[in-house]
Amino acid sequence: MKAVQFGGALALALAAAWPLSAMAQKLDANGIGRTEVVRHDFDGGREAIQVKVDFGPHVAFPAHSHPGVEIAYVLEGTIEYEMNGKKIALKAGESLYIPAGAVHSARNLGGGIASELATYLVDKGKPVLVLDKPAK
Repeated sequence: MKAVQFGGALALALAAAWPLSAMAQKLDANGIGRTEVVRHDFDGGREAIQVKVDFGPHVAFPAHSHPGVEIAYVLEGTIEYEMNGKKIALKAGESLYIPAGAVHSARNLGGGIASELATYLVDKGKPVLVLDKPAK
């Protein structure tokens, strides 16, 4: 896994063009809020989807995968991702590439809300998120 830090100019441009932090988010019973902000067809059989994901304090999202790649960009707080037995903590302004089908999880390390902008490039007609089934 590789975290890539984006410069402040990109973060400012994103904030000015798309005020995601201003989007009020209601967390579900598990402490997760998801707001789809973009969905657009491309390449005939695939679509690009962006979702703002909010994590309540110390909340974890369980192991799951996607039928295409995900690029997770942390907007606020610190989120720890686990993939292939490795953990990496990313702060606001850092991102992570997650390959198609890779089982991973995410956890808010802080006591406040943490948020990410998840960009998915997935096959149309498939569920965007598939929870991992633990081995029996």
